[in-house]
Amino acid sequence: MSVREVLTFPNPVNDYAARTTAGLVVALAIIAVAVNSPILYGLLALGFALRVASGPTLSPFGQLSVKFIVPKIVRKEKLVPGPPKRFAQTIGLVVSGTAFVLSLFGFGLAAQITTGVLIFAATLESVFGFCLGCTIFGFLQRAGIIPESVCEACNNISLRNPAAV
Repeated sequence: MSVREVLTFPNPVNDYAARTTAGLVVALAIIAVAVNSPILYGLLALGFALRVASGPTLSPFGQLSVKFIVPKIVRKEKLVPGPPKRFAQTIGLVVSGTAFVLSLFGFGLAAQITTGVLIFAATLESVFGFCLGCTIFGFLQRAGIIPESVCEACNNISLRNPAAV
């Protein structure tokens, strides 16, 4: 597998794998808030960075979702466009990265509150299948901020190779 293949976000994405990964993020984020440690906030941010870079390929949570939880427990597939999911992961990276930096500078309460926003959004995704980042992506598409070429990629997911996340 080449570096380019590793650092490619899949399109389409199995929504059930994305939801499962979001559930794992919720669990880690709750632990991070409870412990209030820069290490845990850093792990949360690192996970988002890995998923932004490669979808599930480099992400332990992504791999757990794709290789075990979804195929062995959930056993469902619903393909959705990849670009909005990558955008949502990028928002998660910004939020978790902010919490990490806040915790490094001793602003633990601010890091906890920031991570609470992440917990809220990831819970919406995991429990209800509502991707807040994907919704923002859609608004940006309609406003003309996201290029039409990305819109075409989203509209033509049937032409892409299916990926688990």
